[in-house]
Amino acid sequence: MSIQILPDQLINQIAAGEVVERPAAVVKELVENSLDAGGRQVEIEVEQGGLGLVRVRDDGAGIPREQLALALQRHATSKIASLQDLESVASLGFRGEALPSILSVSRFSITSRTARDAHGWRIAGAGAAEGGEPQAAAHPPGTTVEVRDLFFNTPARRKFMRAESTEYRHIDQLARRLALARFDLRLGLRHNGRRTLELPPATDAGARESRIGEVCGAEFLANAVALDESRLGFRLWGWVALPGFARAQPDLQFLYVNGRMVRDKLLGHALRRAYADVLHSTRYPAFVLFLELAPAAVDVNVHPAKSEVRFRQSAQVHDFLFGCVHQLLRRIRPEPQQHHRVELHLPAAPAEPTQEPLRYAAAGPRGGSAHLEIREPAASAWPLYKAPDDSASAAAAADAGVAVAQQPLGRALAQLHGVFILAESRQGLVLVDAHAAHERVLYERYKHQLEAGGIPAQALLVPEIVRVGAAEADSLEAQREELSHLGLVIDRAGPESVTLRAVPPLLARTDPGALLRALCGEDSESEDHFGEVLDAQHRILADMACRAAIKANRRLSLPEMDALLRDMEHTELSGQCNHGRPTWVQVAVEDLDRMFLRGR
Repeated sequence: MSIQILPDQLINQIAAGEVVERPAAVVKELVENSLDAGGRQVEIEVEQGGLGLVRVRDDGAGIPREQLALALQRHATSKIASLQDLESVASLGFRGEALPSILSVSRFSITSRTARDAHGWRIAGAGAAEGGEPQAAAHPPGTTVEVRDLFFNTPARRKFMRAESTEYRHIDQLARRLALARFDLRLGLRHNGRRTLELPPATDAGARESRIGEVCGAEFLANAVALDESRLGFRLWGWVALPGFARAQPDLQFLYVNGRMVRDKLLGHALRRAYADVLHSTRYPAFVLFLELAPAAVDVNVHPAKSEVRFRQSAQVHDFLFGCVHQLLRRIRPEPQQHHRVELHLPAAPAEPTQEPLRYAAAGPRGGSAHLEIREPAASAWPLYKAPDDSASAAAAADAGVAVAQQPLGRALAQLHGVFILAESRQGLVLVDAHAAHERVLYERYKHQLEAGGIPAQALLVPEIVRVGAAEADSLEAQREELSHLGLVIDRAGPESVTLRAVPPLLARTDPGALLRALCGEDSESEDHFGEVLDAQHRILADMACRAAIKANRRLSLPEMDALLRDMEHTELSGQCNHGRPTWVQVAVEDLDRMFLRGR
């Protein structure tokens, strides 16, 4: 076949394959045009999931009569005129492909009126423009676009559409995402003549939160923390959900760059890393975030649907986003008003790694003389709590009433099944998973020690030879210096073995060889376990903390339990263990009243 120029209609239909994936894509393109035209009120009406009709009406600037036909030509746009404009695009649309692409696969009409015109003008077509002059039509200032019988002339494409309810659900989700992009917008949605969404403008903080609740649900809003950070020419603001509100799927992730909805791998990676210490790998965080930066610092011309972007300073953007969210999460402390309630669905507990029984562990509250001390099991019940001196005890007793009021996790009452701590707080009953909580406390303590210069190492009386594979031995030897900062001192002993000479004190009575094998074995969390040194170090610290934390059926005294509760109150990210499981839940007093029908 000889080379030839394709007909315009076929070119437009090929472009439609990239731009018009389904009815929701038509809605996206038309609403974004409305927003670029300055529309403050947008009404969306669809029938048969958008396959029968998509109508978008706005009160924007409108299109003059002499330019109406031009708007349906390929690469015709009012949003860029030069390469310089393209390098700093501030509008949502700019390619000039959307309208001709939609026209090529539908029965199409557009009616528009500018403020200076006495009436509107209409032009239509089915698969291609009808030609001729625009016709006069009654219309208020603004634009209405009607798209009927989508894919009527490309039946193969239409066969790929889903059920009406599915296509409508995509439109509804898109409308809600668009509503978050512009809080000043009044947005309405109808399906088959029935009003399904009505969002008035949200011009103040209270109204914006109401819109967040309307779009994302009241439960998201109740579990979200506001964020607003600016530096290095970047601004990140919005709402970030607490880790306890993690989802089974990424259905509440709304991310915008300069008002544009995006799904960006770089930003996604930064957010996953920000939640890494508090979220299980099978759960997804929830957030509504807006990143603002100079238009010239982001390239939006990398995808036909404009859903992907490229940053000119990608490393700085990644670190800024990660730092803002990570530091926000670390500032959160136990707050019963914003934490797990037993009537809420909690995430399934991930499987605990196989561990050797712990024979020795120690921890203590900051700034106090009491500390938690786990000793080797014995037939007699030795106290596990090192009592403070008399003066400290007297001072603690005198301040007990004040302390309880200032302690979100309250005071310990008992230990249940050798696993859970029961405590009384001002809000009600608090239940703590002792192992999970202690694991988080130790992990954060290890990280602070690492940042301060390294974790202390305790020399083994008899160095232990650990047998591993040749590749694993090479990996451990290459990371010898990094491991020493973690309190693990090793030497190469042979082609398939290393000598372990020192370990952190908390691991002195465990099986450190098992830990060392786990760090380089097949169960590693990453194929390149030491690829990123910091992440690798934190994975090692998390494993160390898990092995050193209190084990099930270890009986604790009330002072020991209280010491752990106080540690949790002063520990970052203490609401979740290193595997993403919740460390504590609560039963509110009002819930207890309902259980026992009190007051009825």
